[in-house]
Amino acid sequence: MTLRIRISWPAGHTTATLEDTPTSAALARALPISSTARTWGEEVYFDTPVSVPREEGARQVVDPGTVAFWTEGDALALPYGPTPISRGDESRLASPCNLLGTLDGDPRILATVRDGDPIRVERAQA
Repeated sequence: MTLRIRISWPAGHTTATLEDTPTSAALARALPISSTARTWGEEVYFDTPVSVPREEGARQVVDPGTVAFWTEGDALALPYGPTPISRGDESRLASPCNLLGTLDGDPRILATVRDGDPIRVERAQA
């Protein structure tokens, strides 16, 4: 099962392709999700109704454009550059996160998300 999702906010949208993982399956069952965007350096994250344990293979340093799930906050984490705890140009998340997939395009589009923006995640149309 490969799942494509669409993430939208007032200034734009992007899509992502998720791998078949227990966390992405839990996320798929919860769609659509409406939440409030938060920003932390060059990362957008937002609460979800999903609560899952940390998976084997969870990582803290990821590539920009990674779709990650922060188990400690039940939130999707979408880094597009350095965060306040990064070393150099790396994308370092607050703690190890489950890896779900990648954004389908330039992750810098997330720079248009403002803290407090409404954000929505739904299945992408084929």
